[in-house]
Amino acid sequence: MTRSLSALDRRQMIGLGAAATVAVAAAAPLRAAPAVAPFLWGAATAGHQVEGNNVNADIWLLEQVKPTIFAEPSGDACDSLHRWREDVAIVKALGLNCYRFSVEWSRIEPAPGQFSQACLDHYARIVDHCRDQGLAPVVTLNHFTTPRWFAAAGGWENPDAPDLFARYCGRVARAIAAGVSHALTFNEPNLALGGRWAIHPPPQAMLDAVAACCAAAAKASGSDRFSLLNAGDPAPMIPGVTAAHVAARAAIRAARSDLPIGMSLAIPDNVAVGKDSAIERKRAEVYGPFFAVMDKDDFIGVQTYGRAYVGADSDVDPPADAPKRPGGGEWFPAAVGNVVRYAHEATGLPVMVTENGIDAADDTERERFIPEAVASVEAARRDGVPVLGYIHWSLLDNFEWMSGYGPKFGLVSVDRQTFKRTVKPSAKQLGAIARAGGVQEG
Repeated sequence: MTRSLSALDRRQMIGLGAAATVAVAAAAPLRAAPAVAPFLWGAATAGHQVEGNNVNADIWLLEQVKPTIFAEPSGDACDSLHRWREDVAIVKALGLNCYRFSVEWSRIEPAPGQFSQACLDHYARIVDHCRDQGLAPVVTLNHFTTPRWFAAAGGWENPDAPDLFARYCGRVARAIAAGVSHALTFNEPNLALGGRWAIHPPPQAMLDAVAACCAAAAKASGSDRFSLLNAGDPAPMIPGVTAAHVAARAAIRAARSDLPIGMSLAIPDNVAVGKDSAIERKRAEVYGPFFAVMDKDDFIGVQTYGRAYVGADSDVDPPADAPKRPGGGEWFPAAVGNVVRYAHEATGLPVMVTENGIDAADDTERERFIPEAVASVEAARRDGVPVLGYIHWSLLDNFEWMSGYGPKFGLVSVDRQTFKRTVKPSAKQLGAIARAGGVQEG
């Protein structure tokens, strides 16, 4: 390859497929959950990235086949499938009042129409324990991964996809919705669309590697395809995803009518460059299809990792005089506050920051980042933007998809052999901010 996998950042890694085409009876409403604190201060995880041995998931298979585009397999991850109580205890001890986690569809429905009551009970225990500890559980129903059988049947291009997803979400909602604080149907389903605007598109050799990996997964599945939203042309998949959001929202509300439901989108702080900037065209393409089906949502989740400078045809490099991080990337923690303002203006919905953070091996950089990022969100709140919470990505140093375990987004480090958790200074800092109700000036 002309460009190594490690040369791409986390957002490009996950959204790589944007430039590659790969062919291969309702229950009674539940009792409402107890009221939660007016503002949520939290940390986030995602099932496949922390639980370990998610063997029935599409991504797990892609990690195992030859050739693979993954730097290493997820394996045991952080062993949070068994150590989740320890993770919840850390969130509680830090002084946060919210824990965001995801439910793994491939554990709930490992084969079409076969649902695991044991796994439903597992996630219900996490919700109940969070409530017992005074933490608001924010639950994501789809954090990138789907069951292997779903991908092999056409994924989001399958005409049955919306109904299949809604059936799964309904099962989960009937099991756990009574205690959930907020539910998210999808995590960043627009990421592949955003990848089309990348400053440096992936080289053809890398696109060929993605195609070969998916072809190998299709063969291993006995199928002529292995379709993932982030490993193919997203255009034909988006209608299935948006229809699935609408269907899932209805299924969740059938279980609990007053549960706040939304969807998180990957939104950088877009900045127009030049008189011919395509910023509005980018917004219409990357966010518009999702905004259109969020009209009946209760809130929008935003996930922000920096700014994007939008030129006439694509994103362009930051200005030469922009503040830089030690590794060369731009330093602008206040991006998240600007995105909060934009998301509310564009949708009219309350906003929850469901992810915000940085990949930093040096935790002192994260300690600098957090107060500035939070202050930008607080400024938006003071200006009247309804912000529901700030949830940092991530609680743990975890499996970062194609990049493996190299990136360090966590507030807590995890020993790869013993799984020992070590709380970083930045975690204690975020906890102090939460206990104080925000960044204290002076």
